[in-house]
Parts: sequence; C-alpha cells; structure tokens
Amino acid sequence: MNILTIIDSLYQGLLATTWLEFVAVILGILSVFFARNENIWTYPTGIVNVLIYVYLCFAAGLFADMGINVFYFVMSVYGWYNWSRRDENSHHVPITRLTSWQWIYNIALVFGLFGLLWFVLDNYTPSTVPMFDSFTTALFIIGMWLMARKKIENWLAWIAGDILVIPLFAYKGLVFTGFQYMVFTALAISGYIEWKKS
Repeated sequence: MNILTIIDSLYQGLLATTWLEFVAVILGILSVFFARNENIWTYPTGIVNVLIYVYLCFAAGLFADMGINVFYFVMSVYGWYNWSRRDENSHHVPITRLTSWQWIYNIALVFGLFGLLWFVLDNYTPSTVPMFDSFTTALFIIGMWLMARKKIENWLAWIAGDILVIPLFAYKGLVFTGFQYMVFTALAISGYIEWKKS
C-alpha cells in the first residue's frame, strides 16, 4: 500500500464522516481540553460525547468500545460529583499520585479486564478485532476511573490507549474519530505535564 492510497483512504473516510460523529468528536476534544485544565466542564461535554459514541460504536460493531462508553457515562456522573466536592476548608479534591501498591493493583486490573473482555468479545459477540478492542478498552476503563479520582496517572493510561486506538478507528472507517484520538494524545501529554505542575 503506497502513501497515495493511504491519503486517498483517509480523504474518503473524512468525506464519509456523519454530522453525529463530527459533533461527538468536537465534544470529546472539548472534554479532554477541560480535563487538562482541571475544569468541571469536562463532565457535561463528556457525557453528551459518550452517549453519542454508544450509538456510533454499536453501529460500527465495536462492542467493547460501546460498553466502555456506557461505563464512561457512569464514571462521568461520579467524576462530576467527586470533582465538585469540597472539604471542610472549601477546597476541591486535589490531584494526587498512585502509591506503589495502587500501581500494582491498577496494572493487574488492566490485564484482568483485558482477559475478561477478550473472552467475552471473542466468544459472545461478532467483534472483528476482539483482542485489540479488549486491550484498549481495559486501558480506558482504568484511565477513566483514575481521572474521576483525580490521579495524575490517568493521563498515562489515556496516552497509551489513544496511541493504540488510532489505527483501530481508521480500520473501522471512523477516520474522523481516529483524528480525534490523535488530538486526544496531544492533549493527554499536555494534561500530564499540567497536572504534574499542580
């Protein structure tokens, strides 16, 4: 496959982008931008984004990604609540780091979720990419949980998952969504740097 074929394929994919996917991408980028800046608006924009992606992923046969968007919805409601809380001194929940044991626990969770999701997708769905879909989904589940808890390491899970999922969405014909994940990668790297400063 030469470079012209790849460029033409990307161009055709962009032409096929629906208005719904376009809206979801814009809201997704805004949500990550707000998260990078530790702004509560990450959650309202994110909630609308994930509800659109539940539909889009179902239509594309990305069942683990559809399921994770349901999870994102639940975690967005929880994150909105958690980020809005204040302590007795009227301070918001601070950004913190994982302890060594929390690192081990979360890495084990990624691999446990990966195995479980791969088994389910491979045996009970018509998924065309069960292994790949399962691994990125496991990373994103942990990333969303850590973001809702305001753990700086959430950005590391997002960066890894974003880089891996770009070719998956392009392969499934959701080229504009693949572009969104390129932007997400840049924002996640920037978010990690910003959260480290604070």
